[in-house]
Amino acid sequence: MQISPSILSADFANLQSELDAIKNADWAHVDVMDNHFVPNLTLGLPIVEALLKVSPIPLDCHLMIEDPDRWAPAYAEAGAQSVTFHVEAARDPRTLARALRSAGARAGMAIKPGTAWEPYEELLPELDMVLVMTVEPGFGGQSFMADQMPKVRAVREAVARHGGDVWVQVDGGVSATTIEQCAEAGADVFVAGSAVYGAESAAAAIDELRSLATQHAH
Repeated sequence: MQISPSILSADFANLQSELDAIKNADWAHVDVMDNHFVPNLTLGLPIVEALLKVSPIPLDCHLMIEDPDRWAPAYAEAGAQSVTFHVEAARDPRTLARALRSAGARAGMAIKPGTAWEPYEELLPELDMVLVMTVEPGFGGQSFMADQMPKVRAVREAVARHGGDVWVQVDGGVSATTIEQCAEAGADVFVAGSAVYGAESAAAAIDELRSLATQHAH
């Protein structure tokens, strides 16, 4: 059970200290948004390269961008240990996933709440992680969508059928009150933003979330 706090909820003026505050997490989740695929602009490759130099934990880059086929491999080449593209934006997800892996990253594929999982099940052998969005991507602090749990379950069942070590990640509205149902549905990597950075102690919040997830593991 891995916790990947989203720095979208962090203080962007003090990212190094905000990363140090979550050093007991498994990953730092970095939301890259281009103002085209989603209606928000966050940060891009130059900031990620700077974060890689100072982060005490590996970076989990979630690319909410158009044309990931062109732009995503550079994040892997820069040293991001996990790079997730949106299948809705990718022209050739199979080739892109292979490019990410060959550049040394874990290859992740994200699906928005309105996107069905089944058409993409055949891509599982190319992937290291599937991210099921539990909010509409674009902004932090949104309400958790419990109606995505059947999709999480379907992804977990597909992974079991295909074999291989594919992680199932959830992102959006994950907190102490929602993480248990995510774990029960089969998620094993949990992105939490405001639940971590809005807490009195980010480190304590991470420990609590990991403990709750472990108790309710699929």
